[in-house]
Amino acid sequence: MEQGTRGELVTRLAETIRSVTAAHPLRVAIDGPPAAGKTTLADELAAVLRAQDRDVIRATIDDFLVPRAQRYRRGRYSAEGCYFDAHDRAALCRVLLDPLGPGGDRRFQVSVYDAETDTPSSPPAATASADAVLLFDGVFLLRPELIDRWDLRVFVSVPFERTIDRAQVRGAAALAGSSADIERSWRDRYIPSQRLYFATARPAEHADVVVYNDQLQRPAWEVRPPRA
Repeated sequence: MEQGTRGELVTRLAETIRSVTAAHPLRVAIDGPPAAGKTTLADELAAVLRAQDRDVIRATIDDFLVPRAQRYRRGRYSAEGCYFDAHDRAALCRVLLDPLGPGGDRRFQVSVYDAETDTPSSPPAATASADAVLLFDGVFLLRPELIDRWDLRVFVSVPFERTIDRAQVRGAAALAGSSADIERSWRDRYIPSQRLYFATARPAEHADVVVYNDQLQRPAWEVRPPRA
C-alpha cells in the first residue's frame, strides 16, 4: 500500500500503464461506485499521458447507456434495473473494446447513445494508433461479461456514505435534482446495485490497481503483481 498526493498517484498510474505491453491499443478500465472520482482520475491521467506524447482515447460508460424507457423498465429506483438494464454492453464490445483488442482493426467509436435526446448515436469511426491507450471510466466494468476485455483494471474504492455526500455536492453545483431525490437515488438504486455487483463480481479482487479515494488530496493505492 502506498499513499501520497494526487500527482504522485497519477504518476504511478502512468508508470503502470507504461509497464504493460500489448500488440494492440491498451484498454484501461477505471471502475468504481458512482461519485467515487473515476472521471476526474481518468481525465488527470489522460493529461499526464498526453504530455508524454501518448495517444489517448477517452470514453465513458455514460455514452453506452440504453434509452430511458429500457433503463427504468423495472422502476426508477430499481437496483436490479441499474445493474442489468442500464448499459449496452454488446455495443461497447462491438464498437470499442473488440476493435482495439487482439485481432481488431483499431476502427472504433466512443459512443452509441446521446443523453440530450435520449436516442441512439452513431458518431464517425476513428482509427487508433497501435500504441494508443483507451481510458474508459464507469460503473460495473469488471463484471463477467466485460472483465476479459481489459488490459489493465483500476478500481476506485470509496465508502458508500462518502459517495452520497459527493453526489449531493455535485448535484447542487449542477442544479441536478433535489437533495431528497439524490439521496433516494443513491440509497434505493445506486448503492444497492453496487452491493449486488460486489457480491456477484467481486470487482476489487480482480483489479490490477486499487485506488482508495476517500481522501481526494491524499489518496492511497495498491499496485498488484501482474496477472499470470
